[in-house]
Amino acid sequence: MTLYCKRGYKGYLYLEDGTLIEGCGFGAKGIRAGEVVFTTSMNGYPESLTDPSYRGQILVITHPLVGNYGVPEKQRVEGILTNFESEQIQVEGLVVAEETDPFKWNSSKSLHEWLLSEGVPGLSDVDTRSIVKKVRSRGVMMGVIASGYEIEDPKKFLEKKYDEIDFTQFTSPKAPIVHLGNTGETIVVVDCGVKHGILYQLHQRGFTIVRVPCKFNASKIMDYYPKGVVFGNGPSNPNLLQEVIENFKELTEYKIPILGICLGHQVATLAMGGKVNKMKFGHRAINKPVIDISSNKCYITTHNHGYGILSKEDLPPNSKLWFINPDDGTIEGWIHEKLPIITTQFHPEARPGPWDVTWVFDKFKKMVSRNA
Repeated sequence: MTLYCKRGYKGYLYLEDGTLIEGCGFGAKGIRAGEVVFTTSMNGYPESLTDPSYRGQILVITHPLVGNYGVPEKQRVEGILTNFESEQIQVEGLVVAEETDPFKWNSSKSLHEWLLSEGVPGLSDVDTRSIVKKVRSRGVMMGVIASGYEIEDPKKFLEKKYDEIDFTQFTSPKAPIVHLGNTGETIVVVDCGVKHGILYQLHQRGFTIVRVPCKFNASKIMDYYPKGVVFGNGPSNPNLLQEVIENFKELTEYKIPILGICLGHQVATLAMGGKVNKMKFGHRAINKPVIDISSNKCYITTHNHGYGILSKEDLPPNSKLWFINPDDGTIEGWIHEKLPIITTQFHPEARPGPWDVTWVFDKFKKMVSRNA
């Protein structure tokens, strides 16, 4: 049976276990390698594709139709994007069952046009369910996506594993960036690839935000006289980020309030003596439950991580469990018992996703106010 491709060219996905999947290309023509991961989110593809935590990964979206509402124009508040998570598409490639044309009043371009303009290859008209079943059974693996090209020797693109590369070098700013607030309280965000949704939530609470490069040391951070520090999300194996981990340790000597989110949660864990390990296929969705151990309440949250604290035994000394995932027991947050440090593995800013846990930022604001 001949495959009809509406964009006029075929595409392929090659998995490191030898699987070759043929489909239709869309977006830019090209060949990219990356770790193949999946998200079960039904909406929010502009936010997902621009999330720096996906750098170095080929994203499979399980929802059958992707592109229905197009891509809007960028909107900003004090330099912070309110409808994207960074200035560009971060994924290495995108795989969907069906790529659709948009029908929405604020769409400025189609998904195809967006990927084309940013040089990112896409693959459609494939059985995404079978890909996800393979990843869930075997675990995440490296892959090669080709749009508009035949793959003659895909293995030559798989010289390095995702776990061996520090992707923060591509997502961290080269110099500090300031977003002015209205409370007079300055906080520093250690930016390894922070989502603008996190910046927006902090800005909504009045903070002046100074975003510093991922590997800024503690003394440079304290030169800004911050009332608190946020270690945000980002890509990479956290165990590679020894410089960031050491900087976190040094910051704790100032006894300044610290909030760690996603990668920041993992860095905090390693800095304080805990363990972080690779997960079989991670959590990537906007409907993941977590239980607050202190109140026994369950919240629905947004996730994007392939590493985690996989058992209570891996928690840092002098920390107490805060959140846990009831599905698989992954530790989703902890509170230090002696220092003003709180962490969440999930994304409390919820872009995209439910607003159940934005109160985490209110908790951090109270910590900062006590330190002011």
